[in-house]
Amino acid sequence: MREWLRDEGYAVATVPNGAAALEMVGTHRPSLILLDLRMPVMDGWAFAREFRRVAGPAATIVVMSAVADIAAAARELGAVDRLAKPFALDDLSRCVFRSLNGGPSPAAADGHGAPARPSGLQPACD
Repeated sequence: MREWLRDEGYAVATVPNGAAALEMVGTHRPSLILLDLRMPVMDGWAFAREFRRVAGPAATIVVMSAVADIAAAARELGAVDRLAKPFALDDLSRCVFRSLNGGPSPAAADGHGAPARPSGLQPACD
């Protein structure tokens, strides 16, 4: 995933768990956080609560998970979108682009893209 996004032109930082992510965002301000809900040390739910407490709405969050009700989890965490696992790397690219730019990616000309809806959660990245 990291290499794919770098090849797409994004600057990417990765961490092994939620506690390390909190430490990293203390010194780096990401534009987008791709948040796995099931991480060791500190899970995605705990990370998102603490991140919002200390950083406010400083970055857009997209939840990535195989949980049964990923839409509910994403809403609960204040995420703008979600990406259900397993997912194709092309879907990841479209999701990242939409989440950062507020609309369909240029590759969505085939009709598969949908605009992001920050005020509500739609299955844009599924």
